[in-house]
Amino acid sequence: MDGFTASPHDPTAPAKRGFCFESASHEGLRRWPYPADRRDNVGMETVRIATRKSPLALWQSEHVADRLRQAYPGLHVELVPMSTRGDEVLDRSLAAIGGKGLFLKELELAMLRGDADCAVHSLKDVPMELDAPFALPAMLTRHDPADGFISNLYASLDALPIAARVGTSSLRRQAQLRALRPDLQLLDLRGNVNTRLAKLDNGGYDAIVLAVAGLERLGLGNRIVARLQPPQWLPAPAQGAVAVECDGGNARLMELFARLDDADTRACVEAERAMNRALHGSCHVPVAAIAQWQGQDLHLQGLVGSASDGRAVRADAVGPASDPETLGRQVAKKLLDDGAGELLNV
Repeated sequence: MDGFTASPHDPTAPAKRGFCFESASHEGLRRWPYPADRRDNVGMETVRIATRKSPLALWQSEHVADRLRQAYPGLHVELVPMSTRGDEVLDRSLAAIGGKGLFLKELELAMLRGDADCAVHSLKDVPMELDAPFALPAMLTRHDPADGFISNLYASLDALPIAARVGTSSLRRQAQLRALRPDLQLLDLRGNVNTRLAKLDNGGYDAIVLAVAGLERLGLGNRIVARLQPPQWLPAPAQGAVAVECDGGNARLMELFARLDDADTRACVEAERAMNRALHGSCHVPVAAIAQWQGQDLHLQGLVGSASDGRAVRADAVGPASDPETLGRQVAKKLLDDGAGELLNV
């Protein structure tokens, strides 16, 4: 790398096996209308990371920045916090305002303008197909991918009284809640992690469901009453993983970030994302998936559900970790063969 001496891979972030765990268009900007000297950050003395402003997004971006500083001691890394439409519109579900791609668009535009060199995302929010010229050179070691049940009054989902109020705007979570407890009142819940917890604490809900990874990264793991985990409950594809996005044609950036990539995590999330891609899944459709290591193979479980009535189709398969794409397509085909297409077209 120009001007840098690479240090050994960060020993504090070992790869772990076990859980390994739509697109906003930029038509008209893909031809790079900005000068190359801005676009490429010539000299690479500083890497600028575009990030959302939420506490969790800032934590994730700072985590990537710390890993870069450890790998390249001479590198200066700075954050470029930005607000996205997905953060600003909180009175409607993501599905109603355009999907999770809204969390990426402004960050990608910043890279296209030359205001940032990369962006850091929760990988579950990244569309299955990226617009050119973007790529994902690094998927960092995955945190716990499970969902967490949070309540101030009840110890588990089963312990909730009839018609209890549960907060979540995720169609995937709604579908699984309907399947397990059709009596519950499911209410929308938007905002960052602290905002959602405050709404629970203010009495607006009897319980809420949030990702374990986000809570624990913010030091809020004590709020988790119970973990919702496979096989009864499946997370979003790639939940718990953090990814770096940059210009795929910039060889220096691609090489720089490749040092942060975790091969075990990438194998798992690529299988999950391949399944979702084959189903044309998005936040408009309740799709769940989790890949787990079994020796040298991956066991992929998938689900397509209905948020309106709790119907669900499940499928799973085991395949070589060296070919996660094929495994993902295999599970998607099983789901479609078993009737998932009816739920996807609702």
